[in-house]
Amino acid sequence: MNLIGHLECFVAVAEELHFGHAAERLGMAQPPLSQRIQRLEKELGLRLFDRSSRHVELTAPGRLLLDEARDLLTRVDRIHSLAARARLGAVGAVRVGLPADLGGPVLAALIADFREHCPDLRLEPREIGTAEQCRALAEGTLDVGVLRHPADTRDFDLGPMLAQPLGALLPAGSPEARGGPLHPADLDGREIVLFPREDAPGAHDELLAACRRHGLDPAAVHEARNPQFALGLVLAGTAVALTAPIEEEGVVWRPIAGDPLALRTSCAWPKGRRDPVLERAVERFTSIATRVLRRHAGMAPLERAVSRRVMARPASGFLS
Repeated sequence: MNLIGHLECFVAVAEELHFGHAAERLGMAQPPLSQRIQRLEKELGLRLFDRSSRHVELTAPGRLLLDEARDLLTRVDRIHSLAARARLGAVGAVRVGLPADLGGPVLAALIADFREHCPDLRLEPREIGTAEQCRALAEGTLDVGVLRHPADTRDFDLGPMLAQPLGALLPAGSPEARGGPLHPADLDGREIVLFPREDAPGAHDELLAACRRHGLDPAAVHEARNPQFALGLVLAGTAVALTAPIEEEGVVWRPIAGDPLALRTSCAWPKGRRDPVLERAVERFTSIATRVLRRHAGMAPLERAVSRRVMARPASGFLS
């Protein structure tokens, strides 16, 4: 006899004092519920309920056993909870790839949120571009990555797709730093700063193509992995950085009218993972990362991912 299952039925009937309501609460039909109660009574050698067509009441032995049954079910729930934590603890750590331009406050929020919700897991973040993340995920040296799209994700499952509008970071004294949103054509002929193409070639090329479609044909493209390097170029008046909003002394961030320039981001992990415990850990990270990116990085959900294969080619060829 499944004693725990039968005790769950007993407690439900005892609390509802109605077989129909108890069956509905348990998500089962009434006849099998009645049969379970009868088998439990036979096993214990006791009558637990006085029942008639009009009412159901606990017998004296039923009232005596009810608290014990509740306590036992609580202990069983605790055992299941501890087992789940032990399974997650067996994973030990989740190896995560994150883009270099995610930003310190976003990274800190992600780590803090993960610690709060997954105290039995250790997060091992690595600063790593999309192209290298794809290789590491395929080789099994990374469990989950935060990718920039488009990328070749045919062998990966993806979390929710998010979009992050980019604006222009300008020297505070420049003419374009005053007023409302800019049009890309307002920056035509200026030199711009972007993340390195080798980090996320698909996103890099897509962004430059969007610039050209909207009238921004840059005089030169500087690549900066470190945000401070990009800031230095902007402060020096050398270039305009296309970034998410930044607040720094000496510079002004201006949005682009209509949000034509945006980065698409999602979590990704290998398809067909065989370890269900690691699978759950990755799901938890993805849920937390998606929430943090929306709340702290200004990203908004897209309805669906755009599938596109990325072909490697030199940046100079793209700009020619």
